[in-house]
Amino acid sequence: MVWIPFWSKKPDDKASAPTSDTPAKCPVDHSKFAKKSQEPAKCPVDHDKLDPTTKMPYNLSATNKVPGQKLDLPTERTLSSIPRGDEESAGVWEYPSPQQMLNAMVRKGHKDTPEADVPAMVDVHNFLNEGAWVEILKWEKKYEEESGKAPRLLRFTGRPNELSPRARMLQWMGLIYPSKYGGPPPFDRHDWTVLRYDSAGEKREVRYVIDYYAGPPENGFPTFFLDVRPALDSVASVRDRSELWSKSVWEKALGHGGRQE
Repeated sequence: MVWIPFWSKKPDDKASAPTSDTPAKCPVDHSKFAKKSQEPAKCPVDHDKLDPTTKMPYNLSATNKVPGQKLDLPTERTLSSIPRGDEESAGVWEYPSPQQMLNAMVRKGHKDTPEADVPAMVDVHNFLNEGAWVEILKWEKKYEEESGKAPRLLRFTGRPNELSPRARMLQWMGLIYPSKYGGPPPFDRHDWTVLRYDSAGEKREVRYVIDYYAGPPENGFPTFFLDVRPALDSVASVRDRSELWSKSVWEKALGHGGRQE
C-alpha cells in the first residue's frame, strides 16, 4: 500500500485541493443510485451507448453547460502519462475536463455538486490515477525488461460499491485488532486491465485491483492510500504477489525496510 499526500504535487500544478477539514472521500455519493422500489433492480444506463473501455457514454458533452450552471468551467482535457489501447498509435488516455466532470455528475443525479469545487475534484482524480499507474509500472517492470515493451492500459471499471477480498479481510481484522487494522473501508475501487507482453512477445491481459483509502489531512490538504496489486485470477499474478510478500518478509527479518504493499 502506498501513501500519496496530495500536497506532494508539483509546484506548477494549477488546480488546488479543497482546504476543508473534512476527510477526503470520493466526490460521488454512490448510495443515491440504489433503487428502493420493489421492482427488480436494473441499471438505468443504456450500455449499448457506452464506451467499453471506460463505461462512460460516448457522447458525454465536453463543452455544453448543464441547466442552471453559473460558473464557466474549463473545457480543455489533460493528457495523462498512461498509454492507451493495444497499439502505440492509440496514444495516451485523456482525463475529463472540469465541464465534463460536472456534466457526468449531474447526469448521475448529483445536481447539487458545488461548481467551484469541480476543478479540484478533477485534479485529485488525475493525481490518483497517475499514482496508481506508477504502482502498476513497478509490478510490470520485470515483464517490461524481459519483453522490451512497455505495458498499456486497455480499459478500466469503477466498482465503488464492491469491497475487494483484501479490503473485506482488512475490515474483519480491524474488528479483532482495531489498534493495528482499524479504519474506514476504501472510498472507491477500480479494476484496471493492463496489456502485458511476455518474453516471447505475446500479448496478455492482466487485471489489477486498486483500492482507494482516505488518509488524515496534512497541511490543509487531503492524503490518500492506494492499494494496487494484480488480481489473484492467474498463476502469474499469484506468483508475483507471493514473491513480493516473501521478499518483504525476508527484508524485514534482515532489518531492511522493504517496499510496502
